[in-house]
Amino acid sequence: MDHGPVDERWRAAARSARVRVALADGGDERAVAAARTLDAEGLADPVLVHTAAPFRSPAVCARAEASTWRERIDLDDPLHVAALMVAAGEADACVAGAARPTPDVVRAALFCVGTAPAVDLISSSFVFVLPGGAAITYGDCGVVPEPDAEQLASIAIATAATHAQLIGEEPRVAMLSYSTRGSADGPRVELVRTATARVRSRAPALAVDGELQFDAAWVPEVAAAKAPGSPVAGRANVFVFPDLTAGNIAYKITQRLAGARAFGPLLQGTGGVIHDLSRGCSVDDIVTVATIAACQAAGSSARYN
Repeated sequence: MDHGPVDERWRAAARSARVRVALADGGDERAVAAARTLDAEGLADPVLVHTAAPFRSPAVCARAEASTWRERIDLDDPLHVAALMVAAGEADACVAGAARPTPDVVRAALFCVGTAPAVDLISSSFVFVLPGGAAITYGDCGVVPEPDAEQLASIAIATAATHAQLIGEEPRVAMLSYSTRGSADGPRVELVRTATARVRSRAPALAVDGELQFDAAWVPEVAAAKAPGSPVAGRANVFVFPDLTAGNIAYKITQRLAGARAFGPLLQGTGGVIHDLSRGCSVDDIVTVATIAACQAAGSSARYN
């Protein structure tokens, strides 16, 4: 597989850290092949969790017992045990989902590691590398179906932090809608306006604008006409969708029609690094998401306060 500058930066960071990544789909042949690649290329120390029993250490069991969701934790489930390994410090990150749907992975993250300090929501983002090499990030395309204004603000802040950490550039966040700065009205537009105001209040250092239509967020000429003076319009690199329907459709269009390379869904707001995979993922997809997880486990999240 050819790697671009973004991928190579992730790979270099992962090699320098060489952290432990639990692969919770250890019985899947794609995960087995990915583990071989991760080890051979020095990207991580992979731990294939194929059955639960060999990994139920005293520390893992103690973390399960200490969880406020302990009645929902299944110590016979390799996914739950892999997530608990992160909570117990026996793995630095967990990658799962080749053989499990996204809700299973999200529940494992919530039950076994919980949310990060001062975070009230688990969400997700996708990082895309476009054919020309530019990188953009979408949120939320995989977890929260109909966020309220406060949740949408949390998604925006978390997605901006993901973009800053993984792409290494200052995020410029477009809060997307079918309206640009009052060109239309309605409850869904008002939701985005309220969420934008809450982002500005909670993260005043973050460049954010909304409500914006996608063309105003992306095309400089349209931005000049529809949103003059905006710090974001025409050059956004982080796009926040008003609900999961819009986000999920948009990410698949971007991947399939624009030919962008998509990485995710990357979970955000978790108390440890746990990432999801598509059940249609390839070996290379698992390797790349595990590499991203290794980078994040080795570094600190960007924060906007």
